[in-house]
Amino acid sequence: MSKHVAVWLDHKEARVIEFHPDSADEATVSAPPHNDHHKHTRGQEGLKEHPEDAKRFYHDLVGALQGTEELLIVGPGAAKLEFSRYLHTHDAPLEAKVVGIETVDHPSDAQLVAFAKTYFKGADRMR
Repeated sequence: MSKHVAVWLDHKEARVIEFHPDSADEATVSAPPHNDHHKHTRGQEGLKEHPEDAKRFYHDLVGALQGTEELLIVGPGAAKLEFSRYLHTHDAPLEAKVVGIETVDHPSDAQLVAFAKTYFKGADRMR
C-alpha cells in the first residue's frame, strides 16, 4: 500500500484510492447484502438494522487498508464516523494513521482523486 490512501464510504460501499507518485489505484469494498422482505432501499437503515453487517463491512474495509501509512476518510453521511468509531474499538494502529475525516457528497472518481491529492498536499505541508 502507498503512503497516502483515501477511502470514500457510505453504508453500501467503500471506494479505496491508493496514491502513487504518478497514478492512483481504486478498489471497492461492498457492504454485505442481507435478505430483507421489506421494500425499502438499502441505505443507512440497512446497516443500522443489521449491526453484524456493519461490523463485517468495516472489518473487510480494514483488511483492504492494511499497509496504509496515512488515511483520509470521506463520505456523505454517518458511515465515515461509524467507521472511525469502529477503528477506535477494533484497530487502534490504523486509527492512529487517520489524518482527516471530511464530508464529501458523491464525487466522481476524478473529483475524489483531486480532493484527496489537495488534502494530502496540505496535510504534508502542515507537518
